[in-house]
Amino acid sequence: MSTISKIWLSSPHMGGGEQKYVQETFDTNWVAPLGPNVSGFEQDLERYLGASVAVAALSSGTAALHLGLILLGVKAGDDVICQSMTFSASANPIAYLGATPVFIDSEMDTWNMCPIALEEALVDRISKGKKPKAIIVVHLYGMPAKMDAIQAIATKYDIPILEDSAEALGSSYKNQKCGTFGAMGVLSFNGNKIITTSGGGALVTHYKEQKEKAVFLATQARDNAPHYQHSEIGYNYRMSNICAGIGRGQMEVLDAHVQLRRAMHGFYSDFFKSVAGVTVLTEPTTDYVSNHWLTAITIDEAVVGKSVEELRLVLEAAQIESRPLWKPMHLQPVFAACPYYGTTVASDLFAQGLCLPSGSNLTDADRARILQVLVSFFEG
Repeated sequence: MSTISKIWLSSPHMGGGEQKYVQETFDTNWVAPLGPNVSGFEQDLERYLGASVAVAALSSGTAALHLGLILLGVKAGDDVICQSMTFSASANPIAYLGATPVFIDSEMDTWNMCPIALEEALVDRISKGKKPKAIIVVHLYGMPAKMDAIQAIATKYDIPILEDSAEALGSSYKNQKCGTFGAMGVLSFNGNKIITTSGGGALVTHYKEQKEKAVFLATQARDNAPHYQHSEIGYNYRMSNICAGIGRGQMEVLDAHVQLRRAMHGFYSDFFKSVAGVTVLTEPTTDYVSNHWLTAITIDEAVVGKSVEELRLVLEAAQIESRPLWKPMHLQPVFAACPYYGTTVASDLFAQGLCLPSGSNLTDADRARILQVLVSFFEG
């Protein structure tokens, strides 16, 4: 008896060219965390992002956030502003350094950091003699944040932005690529992202010297000496040449993957436009272009008569993976004692929201199965 295959939320999607680069690493014995694929992948990303950036390929997006905070001078006891509605990897590196995350609510247009709550937090923290050292803004599910407003506030109070674009490679705001707005940016190439290196990330900087410092710290901060000498604490955060080879192949299909994700968003938008009580996260204006890494919806239970959890369970029963929105960081037990500024936008989104299967490798048959469940749930 055959079993029905599972439709995943966002699974890796190979383009075909990856094996060529990986094979080169074996043929030349460049399997260490350095080599031509690492520098080649960095150059591919620099060309793609433009804006005269310098990219350091690292072992994860979390490593990139950690190094970014270090390069911005964050130390134990400092405050760091962080979007509350995000994955924990955005906030954990703050804790690694002994600093305090100060969480900020979302706004409804993009679900990202609310500029009003951000300024309220800065005014209050500064009045307490705790001026934050950095602002971590996230482009949630690939949707660009309100960068004009956030940058204006950051400039007003002279606080650098560390831009978490882990979910937003291929997204742009006013024709500028996400990941290039902040003092530094962060990318992720985890298995579920737009492109993958199996695991990996990158730190995007605007200065060659910052990239060189990041690479120095990522390779155990070894001083320039014939013996092993260390004057600073270092980390084992460099990307391997094999992983970078996968990344080089993936860069060849990045634009195609973005278009396929955007097409999945269109598929859901077409269905839900006739369903009262359901909202699809969509660009608020033409200034925003989202890669729609994940298509996310909210369900107004009072209108629909059914909950978002009921939909998740029905999809699960049909072997279709979906996932609740990120639980806001200020609601996480590990961060319960941290300051929070805002209202209930993030918590309301969490209570009403669901991420739907969005992979660039979904087939017409997959879409037909998903549609069948949605029709039955909302119209049956």
